[in-house]
Amino acid sequence: MRPDQIKPEMYEQQLQAKQAELAELMSSLSLPEMEVYASKPSHYRMRAEFRIWHDGDDLFYAMFDSADPRTPIRTDQFLAASEQINALMPKLLDAVRDVPILRHKLFQVDFLTTTTGEALISLLYHKPIDEEWNAAAKLLDRAFPACHFIGRSRKKKQILTRDFVMETLTVHGEKYHYQQVENSFTQPNAGISEKMLEWALDVTENASGDLLEMYCGNGNFSIPLARRFDRVVATEISKVSVNSAQLNIAMNGMKNIQVVKMASEDVSAALNGDVELPKSLVQAGVSELSPSVVLVDPPRAGLDDATVELIRKIDSILYVSCNPETLKANLEALSTTHDVVRYAMFDQFPYTHHVETAVYLTRKAQL
Repeated sequence: MRPDQIKPEMYEQQLQAKQAELAELMSSLSLPEMEVYASKPSHYRMRAEFRIWHDGDDLFYAMFDSADPRTPIRTDQFLAASEQINALMPKLLDAVRDVPILRHKLFQVDFLTTTTGEALISLLYHKPIDEEWNAAAKLLDRAFPACHFIGRSRKKKQILTRDFVMETLTVHGEKYHYQQVENSFTQPNAGISEKMLEWALDVTENASGDLLEMYCGNGNFSIPLARRFDRVVATEISKVSVNSAQLNIAMNGMKNIQVVKMASEDVSAALNGDVELPKSLVQAGVSELSPSVVLVDPPRAGLDDATVELIRKIDSILYVSCNPETLKANLEALSTTHDVVRYAMFDQFPYTHHVETAVYLTRKAQL
């Protein structure tokens, strides 16, 4: 996204255009009225990545247009990023500009911030990181008390204090706490993330029994939804995300969630009876699980056929999608057994063509 594409005064128009585009894409499906959740027009992204451009004595943040990837666009401020990121941007450059070991061959800076004022800053280099860099970086760390610094070079990651921040999201007045680790997946738009969690709680208001969740990440949905169900079994392939999910579950005092490190394809094969049930699923209590709801939040490729076959066996399906096109294909497959009863668009990524979409399906009455 180019900095000049962010025009808060045009936000409503771009939101309406997205809504129209999504409605057109889904027009062949039988869907209820679309619920639309708007983002803040500016300062909505809690993370951002910038290239660092060296021009003689000058040093500045840069972004690039995909149509012209060789020409840097100077980015002194970035309206999409949180106010904290924008405040840190000039201060960080001022702090490294006259420190050769910190400035030399610095090519990228990644920011991850929270609603509670924490920040994680990763400095990426085209050179080895050594003890001289570490000593200078420790002074930098002390100069930014609310920040945690990481240095990265080829095959090396230097953590000065820690490589995560602790985020707090407020959902229907309840506060939930999440560890967010550098380079692991987290929703970038905290305000929209809160709205998505509230929507998930609303659509499952009358649910009971157990929940099966696939692609659980760091427990973002698992933890608030656990209040709705007797037991939750959640699966995730990323080791980092599984570790964070387990920490987040304990930190939020949830006793009824089990997380299993396993790919969704393997989970589907096991629960469809195609392979023997793995020990990890047995230990999580899947054999005794009676899910009334299944939650899936797949990557852009959507659900594979085996997972579609698995979830159609469950009465209610909560499907969160980052790709409306693959969601549409999956809904066409599920339409023989389930009806969509709630349908929402979340503007997670303003001023881009990306949207998050969520649907809640229940089994057809005649089946």
